[in-house]
Amino acid sequence: MMRKAKPEDLRGIRDIEVAAGELFRGIGMDAIADDPPPSEAELMDYQREGRAWVATDPTDRPIAYILVDAVEGWAHIEQVTVHPRHSRKGLGGALLDHVARWAREMGFNAITLTTFRDVPWNAPYYERLGFRRHPEKEWSDGLRKIVQRESRDGLDAWPRTVLVKEP
Repeated sequence: MMRKAKPEDLRGIRDIEVAAGELFRGIGMDAIADDPPPSEAELMDYQREGRAWVATDPTDRPIAYILVDAVEGWAHIEQVTVHPRHSRKGLGGALLDHVARWAREMGFNAITLTTFRDVPWNAPYYERLGFRRHPEKEWSDGLRKIVQRESRDGLDAWPRTVLVKEP
């Protein structure tokens, strides 16, 4: 089931992020695995503003989540993560489809995200779902600021890319 995140989901969202982060150790990206999950305060902002959704198991426990920002008329996927025990079941794609419908209803022009270019479950995955590379010359100021912040946070230690898709 997919639904808007509730305050009681926030700890579970953090647990999903930690578990999924461990996958990066297997490809030599330990710094990503060691990166702390979003704080409950950060997640609460997304939840309160209606920009956080979860996919749940039959007991209504979150097993995947997505966070979205509004950036200059575009819906920007801040994070989409599936717990590794529930991967390869279409949950990430379902969350992205849900956000695409929401973005259309909200009047957003496109959906963007930033991701690791060469990690199999990052850019190659999103490209299979219809996202395409977004040339830097077409980035908005807001998107450029996101990329700069991620660079300051050390994410550019590995090749990154910006992707876009029509909602």
